[in-house]
Amino acid sequence: MRLLRYSINITLDGCCDHQASPADEELHRHFTKRLAQADALLFGRITYQMMEAAWRPPATGVKPDWMAEWMEPFARTIDAAKKYVVSSTLDQLDWNAELVRGDLEKAVQQLKREPGNELFLGGVKLPLALAELGLIDEYEFVVQPRLAGRGPTLFAGLSKHVDLKLVGRQEFNSGAVAMRYEPKR
Repeated sequence: MRLLRYSINITLDGCCDHQASPADEELHRHFTKRLAQADALLFGRITYQMMEAAWRPPATGVKPDWMAEWMEPFARTIDAAKKYVVSSTLDQLDWNAELVRGDLEKAVQQLKREPGNELFLGGVKLPLALAELGLIDEYEFVVQPRLAGRGPTLFAGLSKHVDLKLVGRQEFNSGAVAMRYEPKR
């Protein structure tokens, strides 16, 4: 059975807005490695569209001006990855993506039963729903040394506590700390 691993950048005050968390070369290498370990990515519509807009190679073949050379391995890795997208509003996808429809719990359980090592989960709203269903096998919070003072926070509205145990920790030169947790069962 494949494990469902969730990973996200957050600030010290819990903001999970992607614009509030800086991503340097070292963090890009970390996330590139995490994505490469997964058999597929699982996103909600908003995260999928945000990632596609940022990381899908332009039709011209010319990389965007904002993309540093050290970002290219991440761009290639996410571009090549198989993607599953949970959406009730999208009709079709490309960018190596497939729609997930119907009963969310059954659909994700089926994805987890498929052969392979792991599914990599990103976003904010979809992880809340999957945490409610008890389907996330590992949580990784990359805590940035920044106070945002605004923005969305993780798991707002969670109906019950999810107790976790620390299974790994990595410090980065920027002062960010990646902490990995598994649910206590």
